Amino acid sequence: MLRAAGTVSVGEYRIDKEAGMMTPFEEVMAVRGKGMPADGEVLITGADPVFSTKFKIGETCAAVLSGIGVAVTDIWELKTGRRQKAAIDVRRAAAALRSTTYMQRLGANGGWEQIVNRKHEDMTKITQPWPTKDGRWVLPHFGLPNLQARMCQLLDCEPNPDSVGKAVIKWDALDLEAAIDEHRVCGGMVRSNSEWLESEHGKVLAAKPIVEIIKIGDSDPEPFSEGDRPLSGIKALDLTRILAGPIAARTLAEHGAEVLMVTAERLPQIAEHVIDTSHGKRSCFLDLSEAKQVDRLKALVKEVDVFSQGYRPGMIEQLGFGAAALAQLRPGIVCVSINCYGADGPFSHRGGWEQVAQTMTGICNEGSPERPKLLPAAACDYTTGYLAAYGALLALVRRATEGGSYHVRVSLCQSGMFIYRQGSVVCNTPNLDLSDKELADLRIETQPKAGPLRHLGPVLHLSETPPRWIRPTPVLGGDAPDWPQAGATATAAE
Repeated sequence: MLRAAGTVSVGEYRIDKEAGMMTPFEEVMAVRGKGMPADGEVLITGADPVFSTKFKIGETCAAVLSGIGVAVTDIWELKTGRRQKAAIDVRRAAAALRSTTYMQRLGANGGWEQIVNRKHEDMTKITQPWPTKDGRWVLPHFGLPNLQARMCQLLDCEPNPDSVGKAVIKWDALDLEAAIDEHRVCGGMVRSNSEWLESEHGKVLAAKPIVEIIKIGDSDPEPFSEGDRPLSGIKALDLTRILAGPIAARTLAEHGAEVLMVTAERLPQIAEHVIDTSHGKRSCFLDLSEAKQVDRLKALVKEVDVFSQGYRPGMIEQLGFGAAALAQLRPGIVCVSINCYGADGPFSHRGGWEQVAQTMTGICNEGSPERPKLLPAAACDYTTGYLAAYGALLALVRRATEGGSYHVRVSLCQSGMFIYRQGSVVCNTPNLDLSDKELADLRIETQPKAGPLRHLGPVLHLSETPPRWIRPTPVLGGDAPDWPQAGATATAAE
């Protein structure tokens, strides 16, 4: 297996010849296709475990964030002729995998309080692995209210642990998984990693890189514009919800992109995730079931650089915004698609969530000796979001140097496989977490219209262009569906 990162200069990374595998950072750099950066350009410090899991989720995330640093540096070099240094600490990277958990708002008594969503907590109690009649385990996902109602209808149960457990044990595992698929809800049978890799779908994903960057059209090169941020002048549309997609777009905003979130007022959300993943963005409502609002989105697309979406596979094409259609409408566009199972293979039509990816790829199977158990962080979601941002940055570099439209594809299951193959560490300590002092050093305070927030700031360090957000998290749907006029500015104190 791979050795722990420890305190590592990039020049010290080597392929583990005995295991025949790459370190996580080498695998991230393989997507870039330009070899490793110069010695001393990237510094990764620290090691897992940070939380109570044997999986190296902090080290894996640190490798991806380091890749983002290198991609941003590639852009900065194109703009200025200078490279810069990137640094990330594994403990900080791990904290980023639980950023919503660490968010606080100012309470009525004047103190900082954690944001608590009781309905979401109740959902997590039933979105767990449950034993089945044939001695296996299945995780049914109860997610958003509409999905919860449909899952309860399928299982003929109430949304509480006792009722769900009694319902699931009446089924054989694969029969229930097939019924979940047929009813267009989300969930799956708990598999070992070897079972997953031996499956047809696992083989499809194993043959792909952690990020796919596919050229889908020709266009003239578009050099990066002037400006004091790496992504100054870059516009991005964010048509995603919950975690992975919003994290990708939030990362672009950290480096200077103008990001506009697009959702419909009728679509359910998880409030605390919206707050935490929206720093630096603007937010508008457009209902794509209405022709005039579809036309408005098409007008926005004609000026955009990055279009990120997380719809169930096939849905965005039905709405007229598939990658091929977007490349016709806006030659030179970078399309980003984020889903659970990836674009190909027998499960590619299925919807899914963080917990489902852990369930399918073998992570959940090794959660505890007594029973399958989920990770103490949404590692597949956040890692996928950062990989999506990384792919978008690399595609923008290719567009600037050789032209073309590009399709960036990532999936939660691919990220789960990436995490799994990093091997494990010994972790026998329950309830591991960052210390209060560490969190105090990581938190920043902002002033959204909805009230003061204390939350994690960007965790990646860059020597010349420190990541930052110029806007506080917006009110959902509180902005007009247009791009700001040239010269318009915003600050985190708005």
